[in-house]
Amino acid sequence: MLGAIAGDIIGSTYEFNAVKTKEFELFPKGSRFTDDTVLSMAIAKSILDKEPYLNNIIDFGLKYPNVGYGGNFRRWLKGEEYKPYNSWGNGSAMRVSPIAWAFNSQEKVLEEAQKSAEITHNHIEGIKGAKSIALAIFMARKGATKEEIRREISDRFKYNLDRTVDEIRPNYQFEVSCQKSVPESIICFLDANSYEDCIRNAISLGGDADTMGAISGGIAEAYYGIPKDIEDKVYSYLSSEFIDILERFKKFSS
Repeated sequence: MLGAIAGDIIGSTYEFNAVKTKEFELFPKGSRFTDDTVLSMAIAKSILDKEPYLNNIIDFGLKYPNVGYGGNFRRWLKGEEYKPYNSWGNGSAMRVSPIAWAFNSQEKVLEEAQKSAEITHNHIEGIKGAKSIALAIFMARKGATKEEIRREISDRFKYNLDRTVDEIRPNYQFEVSCQKSVPESIICFLDANSYEDCIRNAISLGGDADTMGAISGGIAEAYYGIPKDIEDKVYSYLSSEFIDILERFKKFSS
């Protein structure tokens, strides 16, 4: 899941400072982890400690309150019943990467992805976004080719993946819906020639940069791995709690 976290941190300064080029500084001043990292860590801890996803999403959300949550999620955190709010936002897709590494059958990955999403994102598109990214990461870590991933995700989830980053970029705008950011994030991976190139693709679209970096970066990690210099830099932004979860998860999923 480090690939998702790296994508989040790299994209953090470009979320509201959009760029339409792949030539940008990876870790400029002000780079930080955001809600994408926090909630991915919550999912990972739930897996490691066999705790309900809901419990850790609440606990981590309250422990790290100022990391850029969407308005609906902030209101949900302040509630008392913690019922899903029919969201189709891309928050379900950005936090799902640990599931794709933790389970070893496609059926289980899809089942757990849905469970992690429907805590908040019980809209069909919110669930679809989480399941599609979990499956793409799972297929990549199991050695599938890009064309196999493209075909399976397109057929199963009816996303249009027959576009290129260069075709999407000129008219793309900030989007938080799964419908209009998840397929584009997958294309950023499909069009890339390395982990770093994938992240540069995602941020160059000029959209929800940190989340699209996290979504596409999760797939790219499974396919390419992460360069050591990026990995080391990412660790420098993380709390000791997050580093501990990452190290435990690395051993658990290896």
